This record gives sequence, C-alpha cells and structure tokens, in this order.
Amino acid sequence: MPRAIVASDKFKGSLTSAEVAAAVGAGLRRVHPDTGVVSVPVADGGDGTLAAAVAAGFHLVPVTASGPTGEPVKTGFARRDDVAVVELADVSGLVRLPGGVPAPMTATSRGTGELIAAAIDAGCTRVILGIGGSASTDGGVGIVNALGGTDALDLRALRDRLAGIQVVVACDVDNPLTGATGAAAVYGPQKGANPQQVKELDAALTRWADLVARETGQDLRDAPGAGAAGGVGFAALALLGAELRPGIELVLELVGFHDQLQGADLVITGEGALDEQTLHGKAVAGVAAAAAGIPVVAVCGSNKLDPERLRSAGVVAAYALTDLEPDVRRCIAEPVPLLQRLGERIAADHLR
Repeated sequence: MPRAIVASDKFKGSLTSAEVAAAVGAGLRRVHPDTGVVSVPVADGGDGTLAAAVAAGFHLVPVTASGPTGEPVKTGFARRDDVAVVELADVSGLVRLPGGVPAPMTATSRGTGELIAAAIDAGCTRVILGIGGSASTDGGVGIVNALGGTDALDLRALRDRLAGIQVVVACDVDNPLTGATGAAAVYGPQKGANPQQVKELDAALTRWADLVARETGQDLRDAPGAGAAGGVGFAALALLGAELRPGIELVLELVGFHDQLQGADLVITGEGALDEQTLHGKAVAGVAAAAAGIPVVAVCGSNKLDPERLRSAGVVAAYALTDLEPDVRRCIAEPVPLLQRLGERIAADHLR
C-alpha cells in the first residue's frame, strides 16, 4: 500500500493547510484507492502556526486580548502539557487591524504579551512564539509591558513572571533592530509608514535599545533577528531570554513531522505561491530539507520557480492550480476540485 505524507502550509486567503491535505489526498485515492494519506499541517512561524499546532493535537485555549490598535480580539494559545504555542499574527498582526487600516505609529505588540502571560498563568513553562505578520514597529515594548515591565524599564516584575519559563521564538529573518536594514527601514513601509515615519520609528527604536542596554548591561540591537516583527525579536532576545530558531524547523518539530516519515513513499508539501521567498525559510523548502531522502513534490496556486531551482531545494516536481485554470480568481475561489485533480496527477506520476 503506498503511503503519502501531505505537509503543506495554508493557501493564504483560500484554504487552510488541513483543507489542502484533504483535497490532495482525495485526488491521490482516486488513482490509488488504497493509498495511505497522512496529513501533517505545517506553517513557517507566521499566520497558520496556531492552526498547525491544533491540527497536530494541541488544545486551543481561548483568550481575549488587545489587538494591534488596542481593541479586544478573540484569540488564544495552543497547549499540550506544559508547552504553549503563541502566534503573534493572530493577535497583534496585520490581519487584526480594524478595517485593514495600517497604524504604523501606534500599533502595539501588547496583545502578544497578554497571550504569553495567559499561558504562563495557566501553568505552561515553555512558550513557542511565532512572530511573523506583525502590524507594529514597537520594538516589543508592548509585550514587555504586558508581562510586567514598565516604561521606565523596571524589570523586576517581568523577571519574576518569567522565572523558570523557556521562550523559543520562530524567526526567519536576520535583520538588526535599527539602521538601514533594521525593522523600521525594511518593514515599516509594509506596515504603512511613510519615509518620515520610518525615520521617527528608527529613532524610537534606537532610544529603546539604548535604554535596554543601560538596564541589562548588554546591547543586542545588532543581533541577527533583532529586527524581526517590528523589533519583537530584540525584546525577546534582550528581555525574555529567548532562543531564536528557524520557524519551519520549529513547527516541524512541534507537529511531529519526523515521526511520520518511516515507511513513506512520497512527501507532498505546498503553499499558495512558489517564488524566490520559498527558498528562504518558507515551509516548502523546510519540509523538503527535512524529508530524509524521500521524494518531495509541491502543490501551489502559482509557480514562479523553474525546475532547476526547485530541484536545488529538494523538490522533484511542482503542480500548480494555474496549470489547470489560468484564472487566478477562480483558483482562489474554487481550489478544492483543482487540487483534487492535481492529486490525481501526482498519484499517476509518483505512486505505484
């Protein structure tokens, strides 16, 4: 009996990773009805991380926390035993901006800190924090405040709160906090900041880094990843004692991907679009690297990578919805039958 693992990221705005796996699996079985299909939803540490954890057996703990502009949002953390998974995007992310209106100068990461606090109060001692998709450039000040740190940087309450707590951050960028390649300069415009606001944000981050350095005796503003998520990476490193790890690597570990590989004939991964970003820390490249010699193919909405680039990442073939339906809007609106047809093609090409 052939055995296939479907470890896909979401198709953003269209399907969850679990729905991608269900559709592909249905197509595989049309060609080989006895195919064993194992769904292992994955994410790269940004939006979708919480859903991937829940699909892997974590329990969702609902929490109401502050959104990026202060309004309450219904969110939560995923828990298994004493491990909590917190997704910044689901509480402090761009997707939580009211009406989608950017707030580059006022958006805050406070809600993420509130989620971490809720997980600690519930008895969790290891917090996995995915920080992609941030709406703010606050240097993580909001998180620090929510955990007991004050604006004058009295850290006693924060240190008490984090005593015995391990924080691991899923982070896929190596930007410093400040400067030409820092959080404000590189990511501020994506969050709605104009050139003058970028300068103001960078100056504020510089003052924040100076304050933290004076209080802690170490200056981590130039540490790789400090500029991640509008400077949340900096606060995590400098004040939460966090370890930064590649997002997909951390998620694969959380969902038990490696445990599923034994006896697999094929690994199918995927995401909405395959492009140059795919090769730098995204789910498809991470799954292919972790597949331990098992053939890997990818499904996607659209593919901008040639076969040689894909093979260099460990992907032997890619199957795109746009191969079947050139109308992108229809691919987004009606992806399931198209994915099922791609599943049939994959079964015919790669399963015997």
